[in-house]
Amino acid sequence: MTGGRKWAKLACGRRSMGMRRDFPHSCNGVEAPRLVVFEVINLKRGKGKSVEQITRGEAAGQIVRVGADLAKRVIQVHTVDEAGRVVCRRALPRNKFIAWCSRLPAGCIVAMEISSGAHHWARRLSQLALVPRLMSAQLVEPYRSQGATGKNDANDAAAICEAASRPTMRFVPVKSVEQQSMLCVHRLRQGLKADRTACINRIRGLLAEFGLAFAQGPEALRRVLTDVLEDAANEMNTLARLVIQRAQAQWRELDDHIVWCDERIAQHAHDNPAVRQAMQLAGIGIVGASAAVATVDDFGQFKNGAQFGAWCGIVPRQHSSGGKTQLGRITRHGDTYLRSLLVQGAKSAVLTAHKRSDPISRWAFALRERSGWQIAAVALANKNARILWAVMTKGERFDAHHVSVKPAAALAPATA
Repeated sequence: MTGGRKWAKLACGRRSMGMRRDFPHSCNGVEAPRLVVFEVINLKRGKGKSVEQITRGEAAGQIVRVGADLAKRVIQVHTVDEAGRVVCRRALPRNKFIAWCSRLPAGCIVAMEISSGAHHWARRLSQLALVPRLMSAQLVEPYRSQGATGKNDANDAAAICEAASRPTMRFVPVKSVEQQSMLCVHRLRQGLKADRTACINRIRGLLAEFGLAFAQGPEALRRVLTDVLEDAANEMNTLARLVIQRAQAQWRELDDHIVWCDERIAQHAHDNPAVRQAMQLAGIGIVGASAAVATVDDFGQFKNGAQFGAWCGIVPRQHSSGGKTQLGRITRHGDTYLRSLLVQGAKSAVLTAHKRSDPISRWAFALRERSGWQIAAVALANKNARILWAVMTKGERFDAHHVSVKPAAALAPATA
């Protein structure tokens, strides 16, 4: 059978699939095959179909684990039964995902990668008596059997489903609405600070075009900017002065927005005792404490302080083999914003360590003199992360002069 006759037979057999009738019929009876293929793809994605039509023929009671690849408009799902056999693989419209999940049996695992909206879907799935599992994308990638060259939505969903079955997989706890709301304040503040820096640099660049240069630092520019605009001796004309005035007004507006964010963070510290507890550490201020509590609500999810430090990405990379340990730069895993706050706070504590006499400050000062303040700042950030885990999990007040002692069980000799 020739290609034209084959497509003609396919078109005649699937006339009910939505072939457009406004196209003129072909003189030889052969319809355009591209229209049939287009409709087949649309139907596979569930367009125009109810959830009952999408799930017809699927035994939802056999499904024990679902891998969902989240996207803006289409969510690809991959389901398996208790034996690991594939039950179904399909692409669902975003607005029908929850309705489809409502047909799953209670206790079914729905695994997803961490992405925009993942915590929202996890909260919705928890309300349906399902078990959401969130994973980092870098931990899922090795389970894609097609490798790096076979990345698509279906393969990603299958890899997510497979990764969720591993007993050693590390899952991300679902954040509450309150946590994400507080993190919105931190993200807004972070963006406003970047915009303010860009605005200040823009003002300096515009002034430099007229031969006006000033000392570094925003406060130095703030003190002289108004006088520069009123000084008639410089080369700026009326239009240039109006431009600088607009930029100055934007600078003031950004400062007001940052002040508003600082007020919300201060209120968070006032209402949450965990934030005040974290603020006791040298090198963790109100912003860092608020971000830590909002990012990690339950520090007990980490086995120990070293694991929390590794999650923050402030431990060295390893390339060890044959009993030879080789350490490199820090891994920079985990939350970038929280890690930057820990390092910035530790930098401030290291530079002022000579003014304090507690053991941690003396250790930081000695390390600074021996290896430089950059290495000392990262080392103190790692130490603060471990101490923060201990303070949060044990519920004790931070004591800068505390000396840790190994438990008696660990010191006792092993018995047969």
